[in-house]
Amino acid sequence: MPFFGEVFSSEIIKKPVLDPKGEDLGRVKDIGIVKGDPLPLVSVLIIEKKKKYFRLPWAELNIFNKKIISSRTYRDKLIPYEFSEDDLFVVRDILDKQIVDANGAKVVRVNDIKLEGYQDNAILIAVDVGMRGILRRLGIERGSEEFLSMFKTSLPYNLISWNYIQPLRPKLNAITLTVPRQILAELHPADIADIISQVSREEGAHLFRDLDIETAAEALSELKPEMQADIINAMDTEKAADIIEEMPPDEAADILSDLPTEKAKELLENIEKEEAEDIQELLEHDEDTAGGRMTNSYIAYAPHMTVQEASERFRVNAREVENVYYIYILDKEEKLIGVTSLKEMILAEPDCLLADIMETNLKTVSPGEDEMDAAAIISKYNLLALPVVDENGYMHGIITVDDIIDMLLPPAAKKKRRKV
Repeated sequence: MPFFGEVFSSEIIKKPVLDPKGEDLGRVKDIGIVKGDPLPLVSVLIIEKKKKYFRLPWAELNIFNKKIISSRTYRDKLIPYEFSEDDLFVVRDILDKQIVDANGAKVVRVNDIKLEGYQDNAILIAVDVGMRGILRRLGIERGSEEFLSMFKTSLPYNLISWNYIQPLRPKLNAITLTVPRQILAELHPADIADIISQVSREEGAHLFRDLDIETAAEALSELKPEMQADIINAMDTEKAADIIEEMPPDEAADILSDLPTEKAKELLENIEKEEAEDIQELLEHDEDTAGGRMTNSYIAYAPHMTVQEASERFRVNAREVENVYYIYILDKEEKLIGVTSLKEMILAEPDCLLADIMETNLKTVSPGEDEMDAAAIISKYNLLALPVVDENGYMHGIITVDDIIDMLLPPAAKKKRRKV
């Protein structure tokens, strides 16, 4: 069957279909497709005539291009058709649906679909997610090109090859699409969270389940609380616990506080004991206090340790801590007695003791103090982190400048934490 060049779905929809004598059979209402190897194939045209639909198989077409569509079938041989959810159609199921553009790390819409001849078939080779697709559907693509040429500019093509697209859910008729998971995993966690937030909850949960544990943990903290809860509740306990365990304890506590109590306890029971205790400790504090704002993930060494010994240990310990700004110095009773910066560590002689370079004029805050008091201290003294110390001198955690920014300019994922 002659199929000349390439064609877009917008150039076919509403186009008349002629029978062998050149009489009008109706106009194209939709294009049915089936899974092909490697790309989807056009299997049928649905044509409309006097508000009735008819099924015209691809094999019955004689000519198919942007200028003319003709059939070997006469009107009395047309097969009536009623739309079914079991079939996949270009207009109904793909056009205007969402697709993840990994290059732009965003969700875009399918504005048009590009078809191309392959042997005796027509295949879907790309989706148009740019302005050209919109203008083409409006019938003003060529006029827009001519207008822009007066200003020595042109309309860009924004096509995503079907080779880089796969169904987000197992059935193709669930047509919200995404790029392969290995490409998605390379995006920044905030971009992944943004993408998940723009698709349906079911599709977002399916996409999230395909992420590796580390990427999932980073992306989860960027999501809104209600979506965090939906995703964790939908996952099996073991994997959910692995993700929670991978997160910084303060962020893990935020998420667990938003889950049903029984679910939170179940997850805590499946997390390593030390990590679970860290999270549970944070859950005991009210959100608007220094204790509720702090993280208990920090690095602390003894005063008699040399800079060289501390540096060697630091290379190992720092991998498990989200943000490291200072090294805290604790005595034998694990009370805070000093702090030193990473800069001081680098500049000091290797055999120098931490006690010799630590700052003892400490700025601290107690766990029960208001979070705004902690913010004021960090701002006044230009600190990157503020130790949270009780009345007996025991260190409970730190409040970082990032925590203060989140407090003053909270992202969507942050909300008040409740106790579990």
